[in-house]
Amino acid sequence: MSNYETVIGMECHAELLTESKMFCGCANEFGGAPNTRTCPVCLGLPGSLPVMNKLAVELVLRTALALNCQVSRDCLFARKNYFYPDIPKGYQISQYDDPIGHSGYLDITLEDGSSKRVHIRRVHLEEDTGKLIHAGGNESEVDYNRSGVPLMEIVTEFPPDLHSAEEARAYLEKLRTILVYLNVSDGKMEEGHLRAEPNLSIRPVGSDKFGVKTEIKNLNSFKSVFKGVQYEVERQSALLDEGGVVRQETLGWNDLRGETYHMRFKEEEQEYRYFPEPDLVPLHFHDADIEAARAALPELPDAKRERFVTQYGVRPYDAAVLTSSRSVADFYEAAATDGVDPKAIANYVTGELARLLNASGQDITQTKVTPAALRDLIVLRDSGKITNGVAKTVLEKMFETGQSAPEIVEAEGLAAVDDEGAIAAEVDKVLEANPDVVAKIKAGNDKSMAFLTGQVMRATKGKARPDVVNRLLADRIK
Repeated sequence: MSNYETVIGMECHAELLTESKMFCGCANEFGGAPNTRTCPVCLGLPGSLPVMNKLAVELVLRTALALNCQVSRDCLFARKNYFYPDIPKGYQISQYDDPIGHSGYLDITLEDGSSKRVHIRRVHLEEDTGKLIHAGGNESEVDYNRSGVPLMEIVTEFPPDLHSAEEARAYLEKLRTILVYLNVSDGKMEEGHLRAEPNLSIRPVGSDKFGVKTEIKNLNSFKSVFKGVQYEVERQSALLDEGGVVRQETLGWNDLRGETYHMRFKEEEQEYRYFPEPDLVPLHFHDADIEAARAALPELPDAKRERFVTQYGVRPYDAAVLTSSRSVADFYEAAATDGVDPKAIANYVTGELARLLNASGQDITQTKVTPAALRDLIVLRDSGKITNGVAKTVLEKMFETGQSAPEIVEAEGLAAVDDEGAIAAEVDKVLEANPDVVAKIKAGNDKSMAFLTGQVMRATKGKARPDVVNRLLADRIK
């Protein structure tokens, strides 16, 4: 048991789904040749003036409401001054006092099934920076295509509610799910569209004083958040045990080596010399606008999960899996119609279909299996026209080809064998070939029956109904 308690605050940055950048008309797109989507505004050239992106403001408002925040009626943009090559004008336009959303919360579910409320300090809007590319040796390059992309920052409350790597990961997973549900961010962490920065300190168990914190910058996967926090807890613990001192610093994360590294000593807030941005008008939210945005919020994961349990009768665990992604939930609901058992559909979506998606690296929006096609497959199985084992084979072929279940069953002769005489003939062959197994069953070893059933199913290529096979075997052995 550790002698220290871990304390974690989280800052998350999400790039917003707008067509243009925050303060200019340049395209907000990922990739492309470096510095091909820039203009005097996002490069900060003298004489250029920013014009606010209305949709970006609306997306942040939507997020703030979904995170149960209070909305500041009046907001100002500010200049956050610091000098790095990725900020050509020497300051970042951000929000300081009176962010769009504040004092909210997000409930997360942990691995043991317990839930925890994580309080949100602020949700504000700013512009993204350019991207530094370290080419090796002493050379570095910078791509300003990302400069000026609308960026939403979500900061947890102090004192922090998170106290472990597992909790930090669970918080980020839940936050990403909500952002994707809201359609404010695509949540593509591998492309840097959602980045997490844990601020972490440890203190002796029972102490009410906070330790010196370090910040891990730009973590872009759930795994790196978990591993990064875990590593930093162990590093700080070992340092204090040896009589050392934790320094307040900003750290990078080396995913290959699984360790943090020093980037710079942490800036204090006053070093940014915030002051109001003189080139942008203040924001003012009317009550009617806020309530209209609240009314337009989609059904969020927690509410959808509870509805799936009550409406479709699926297990809470399956409902949680189905609603962990909006696209999976939409697929499931599209399939769970027309009288097909919704629990059977849930089993396929969370089981066989999920396995095929994982193995191929696809998400559910890319699969050739449509909700209607999955429903047709289950109808075939439940009507007894194909066996359960054959249904899995058919789904694999549907996944590969996009053909319908009836087409595959017809083309490959996979319909269930209705001829009980033909099945009985195969049963007799299996019994004759396995007299020792028959003897064991007659001596009371009932488990050996499964072996004989398997042999008959193999002989019929899975097309014999298992209940018929078992009945015929039992009749002949007794």
